[in-house]
Amino acid sequence: MPTHSQQVQRTLRAPHAGQALHTRAADVLAANWTGTSTVPSRGLYPHQWSWDSAFIAIGLRHLSPLRAQTELETLLSAQWGDGRIPHIVFNPSVPLDAYFPSPDFWRSSTAGRAAGAPRTVQTSGIVQPPVHALAVWLVHQADPGLSRSRGFLARAYPRLAAWHRYLLHRRDLGGGGLASVVHPWEQGMDNSPTWDAPLSRVTPAPARSFRRADLDHGAAEDRPTDLDYGRYVRLATDYRDGDYADGTGEFAVEDPSFNALLIASEHALARIAQELGATATARNARAERLTAALVERLWDPAEGMFFCRDVRAGALVPERSVSGLIPLLLPTLPRDIAATLVRTARGPHFEVGGAARLVPSYDLLGEAFDPHRYWRGPAWFNTGWLVERGLRQHGERAHADTLRTALLETADATDFAEYVDPYTGEACGALGFGWTAALTLDLLHQQPFDDHDISNVFGMSDQGGERR
Repeated sequence: MPTHSQQVQRTLRAPHAGQALHTRAADVLAANWTGTSTVPSRGLYPHQWSWDSAFIAIGLRHLSPLRAQTELETLLSAQWGDGRIPHIVFNPSVPLDAYFPSPDFWRSSTAGRAAGAPRTVQTSGIVQPPVHALAVWLVHQADPGLSRSRGFLARAYPRLAAWHRYLLHRRDLGGGGLASVVHPWEQGMDNSPTWDAPLSRVTPAPARSFRRADLDHGAAEDRPTDLDYGRYVRLATDYRDGDYADGTGEFAVEDPSFNALLIASEHALARIAQELGATATARNARAERLTAALVERLWDPAEGMFFCRDVRAGALVPERSVSGLIPLLLPTLPRDIAATLVRTARGPHFEVGGAARLVPSYDLLGEAFDPHRYWRGPAWFNTGWLVERGLRQHGERAHADTLRTALLETADATDFAEYVDPYTGEACGALGFGWTAALTLDLLHQQPFDDHDISNVFGMSDQGGERR
């Protein structure tokens, strides 16, 4: 008798079933398209978000490589002079009260003047995870002829190189070679318990000083608390009032996911450089140095997990979040560490392939675990996609196939929900969510990998380096 998982895989492989899911995912992206970029959600997130657009472009490449290129070009055109890519590019046609913090809070064109903020578009002043070079490379691969004819890589490369320089120099706040985030929103997993200890030092802004637009679209019990939100606002206000200068704030954290994505994007930049006729040696060497620094500074062998480092306290934050599994993406991660991470992912704290339907965002056994509250337990599709890629990267094909099936099944059943209960798959947050639909498309288009293709899950099999 076939197992339930095998039955689901057969269903999803059936041409009519896969085509129906493909069509529905494409419809979501069409509904969220503004003409130059894709909003994550028309109601809750009505602007362009940085890492959302990178993931969306990865899915869009299967529908329209031109639209995927435009998505990324729109984002890159809002880059600041110091190299940072802002986490939000605001649509001027959206009312100010539709989202908070709005453009009049960030004041990018004035407070960001010294850092080279653009004058013709309003943005936020913080950043998000650097998955962009990886997205650019994958979009190029979808239609190399179109990419070359438009000069896509030639125009994107200097902007991506400046973005990485900013992170590797301005944001090396711990002095150990890794990039730090200066706000929980920058890491993308906004409300994770990982931030509780570093945030406890931050005096919250008074509740009366801001209005939370997110509560108009989501249940309060599923969103960050007012206390936490007050701390987010305080950090952002202080950063803005300091003209967005780095290194002076109370919050500075080296995060494993953020840095793993930076390393993956360094590998991608090496491939882009090669495509443009330049040498990739320095970028490959930099990716190797960053991988070594990641292991040295954030790996805890006793716990079998990567943890965040609180730069201000000078110590690891012993909270298990999905961020600590994302380094599985890295092709030259030492073999023993990769094997340990797989055991951790499948163990009682995450139950990937076990009791959990999808990868929980936080430790199932942690005191702060909540299956519905934003990043404190629910499963998200982008992190599930990253873990699936990581499992495949290190030869865990059966586990990757199981997770892929669960991701597709859950996206189908929840109408592309923003996030879900990791046990039941119950939809939470917004429906018709951009990156859920986009990454569904990417998984549907995923080709089977033979053993010799394992290191090529991102099309980067020849970047060099040995897994130790």
